[in-house]
Amino acid sequence: MDAVVDARREASTPVPAPIARPTREEAEAAVRTLLLWAGDDPNREGLIDTPKRVVKAFQELYRGYAEDASEVLDRVFEEVEGYGSIVLVRDIPFFSHCEHHMVPFLGKAHIAYYPSAGVVGLSKLARLVDVYARRLQTQESLTAQIVNAIDDHLKPRGVAILIEAEHMCMSMRGVQKAGVSTITTEFTGVFRDDPAEQARFMMMVKGMR
Repeated sequence: MDAVVDARREASTPVPAPIARPTREEAEAAVRTLLLWAGDDPNREGLIDTPKRVVKAFQELYRGYAEDASEVLDRVFEEVEGYGSIVLVRDIPFFSHCEHHMVPFLGKAHIAYYPSAGVVGLSKLARLVDVYARRLQTQESLTAQIVNAIDDHLKPRGVAILIEAEHMCMSMRGVQKAGVSTITTEFTGVFRDDPAEQARFMMMVKGMR
């Protein structure tokens, strides 16, 4: 019965329509409009090529929309001599952009997991962070998306993540309090079920400096 209900729910859920991307010329025109709104002249020498540069920068800053987590985590190494203990990649630097104000937030991610059927290359976890960080984000969503991708593709016995970041929307605008850190965590599997494993993870992240 539950399966029938789930099938009906999925059938009734509308599929999001593909986003119609504007042309490069339309994107550059939008930048010129914003320059005018800010009070400057987009035709002056220093700004004449700014719309082109901004559009090119957007392609790099938000390249995560064109990347797929499943391709990053597609290769698992099973020949690890039976290793099944914790794997931790610490101090992964990243930057992202707040979806509310489109200003940067930047910091470090710490990711651990207990393998079940194998491990991925260590650089893959750093690349995974960038897949989601290079999009408009909230730190909470970024944390959950990284954990969900590892759970979905590696099927580990547990995942732990801690992200610490400074948000320029607090430092540059609004309350203008520089140096304030925001910390988010997420745990699955053995990390969620065993407080001792959470403590071990936190000790390894913070204690072994």
